[in-house]
Amino acid sequence: MEQNDVNKAREQNLVLRRIVYFLIGILEALFAFRLVFKFLGASPDSGFVSFIYSVSGVFLAPFSGIFRTAVTTGIETKSVLEPATIIAMVVYALVGYGIIRLIEILKRQRN
Repeated sequence: MEQNDVNKAREQNLVLRRIVYFLIGILEALFAFRLVFKFLGASPDSGFVSFIYSVSGVFLAPFSGIFRTAVTTGIETKSVLEPATIIAMVVYALVGYGIIRLIEILKRQRN
């Protein structure tokens, strides 16, 4: 393989890895916001909170129902601990890591 082709392949792999890191990072940030908002009893009537819940809810759906949600009602707010969110964060991080490793393995096989 010519040096120029090798450099092109490395750059493509780097771009792919960065895209995966970026997408997983966004997903993890959404889950982190959701976890904190639920735990602190943020109002779902707020536009930003509602947006976070609806977007993250799509990715959280496969994990809902694994464990019960813990709810504590206070004087002004209702605190919720969603174990499904924590599980989703771990699973998506592992999936992202697996995709990155797969890209690296495929890169080595081409060389």
